[in-house]
Amino acid sequence: MLTIHQSGRDSRPLTRRGVLSGAATLGAATTAGLVARPAPAGAAAQPAGLPVFRYVRDALALPLHYNRTGEFIFPCIRGVYDKLSNPRSRYYLYYAPHENPGGICVAFSDTLEGPFRDYSGNPIIDNHLPTTTVSHVSSPHVTWDGSTRQFFCYFHGENFTTRVARSTDGIAFTDETPILSTHLVSGTSETSYARVFEHSLPGRGNKYVMVFMGVKNGRRIFYGWSPNGWDGWQFSQEPLVNPEPDGVTDISGPTLVKRNGTTYVAYHGNDGNMRITEVGNAFDKEVHLGVLHSPIASDNGRVAAPSFGTQDGIEYMFYEAGPRLQARICIARAVPA
Repeated sequence: MLTIHQSGRDSRPLTRRGVLSGAATLGAATTAGLVARPAPAGAAAQPAGLPVFRYVRDALALPLHYNRTGEFIFPCIRGVYDKLSNPRSRYYLYYAPHENPGGICVAFSDTLEGPFRDYSGNPIIDNHLPTTTVSHVSSPHVTWDGSTRQFFCYFHGENFTTRVARSTDGIAFTDETPILSTHLVSGTSETSYARVFEHSLPGRGNKYVMVFMGVKNGRRIFYGWSPNGWDGWQFSQEPLVNPEPDGVTDISGPTLVKRNGTTYVAYHGNDGNMRITEVGNAFDKEVHLGVLHSPIASDNGRVAAPSFGTQDGIEYMFYEAGPRLQARICIARAVPA
C-alpha cells in the first residue's frame, strides 16, 4: 500500500468560463449509496433486497447550454437543500461528457423526478486546469464534507489520474490536486471513475473510502482510504471486486451501497448489465450477488454508473444509458407497492 499526500495547490477557479456573479450558496446531502430500508411491498426484490427500478425520463432538459459532444456520463446526484442556505434548487446533478475536452457540468431540479435544467456557466471545471492542460476531464463525483463545510469534487483527467477540487457553493471549484495515479496501484494502466463515501474501515484510521476502476488485466474495482477525503490517501494493491465471477471481462463505474447492516458495491460490466457484490463493512468479502439492473429497449443495450438518492421515502437511481461515447443520463424510480 502506498500513500499520497496533498500537493501544492493553486486557488484559481478551475474553468476559464468563470462563475456567474451573485451565485447563491447551497448545501449538499451526504448520501452514501442507498440507506437501509425494505423494498416496496409487492415489488420483486433484486439482490441485496434492492427494489426494482423503472425508467422515468431522461434527466436533462434539452437544449443544453454546454453540449460539445452530444454524450454524457457518470451522474452524481446530491441533495443540497439541507446544508447551506439559498440553494439554486433542492437537488444538484453532476455529470460530464467523456469525449475530448469533456467538462464537469451541473444541472438543477427541485425534485428527483426531474427534468434537470443545466447551469448556464457549464462547464464548472474544464480541461485547462490551473497547473496543467489535459485532453479531457470527466466522471465527477461530489461529496459534502461536513467538518469543513465544503464540497469535494473527484474527477479524472487523464484516464490515469484522479483529482480532487473543493468548493463552498458546489459550483465554483478551486485547489485542484491529483490524489491517485497508476504509479500508486502497481500494474495498472488506468485509475479513474472514482466515487468517495464516508465509511470507516477497521484499523485504518480513516473517515472516507474511494472505490474506482483500475485497469489491470482487464477493468476491476479497487479501493483506497483517507482520514479526511482530501489528502493522506492510501490504496490497496489488490482489487476489491473482480469481473471473472460475473462471467465478464471488464467492470467499472462503482458506487457504494449500505444496506442490511453490510456494504455492497454496485457497478456495470461490459455485457451492459449492472451488478452488485457484497464487500462487507471491512471490505473483506467478495460475494457476487448477480444482476441488479438490465437495459430496456430505450437504454440501447447498456446501463451503467448508478448514483442513488431518496426523496419522500421513494428511492431513485440515476444512470448512464447507451453505448460508451453515446450515453445519456436517465432517471429510474423504485417500483411502488
